[in-house]
Amino acid sequence: MHHQPLHGEVAEWSIAAVLKTALGASPTGVRIPPSPPKIFFVSKLTTIFIWCAVIIAVFGLLWWQGAIARLRNYWNETREELRKCTWPTWDELKGSTILVAVTSLMLGVFTFFVDQIASFIVLSLT
Repeated sequence: MHHQPLHGEVAEWSIAAVLKTALGASPTGVRIPPSPPKIFFVSKLTTIFIWCAVIIAVFGLLWWQGAIARLRNYWNETREELRKCTWPTWDELKGSTILVAVTSLMLGVFTFFVDQIASFIVLSLT
């Protein structure tokens, strides 16, 4: 005959299982070691503040050494050079793309046939 547990029995069993797990006892009898102690406790907010301070310190060091100004000059010069470039029209772009595709296909076919001929020669010599 099967015994139907009451709500109180389920709660007692669940609490007992949680306590056994928390105390390191497991249903199989294998001891579960406790978690290692937290040596240095840092909250998430403290971690965010530390990272902000590190980022500000690095930014300040780069600013002091002039790296930020050099980066800004590099960016401005790059933009100026790109304005001087002549960009291809849509028709030129399509023509160049077709030329590259056909050339790649021809190179692939050539490589395939040279490989077949070289394989035939090597296999016939052995």
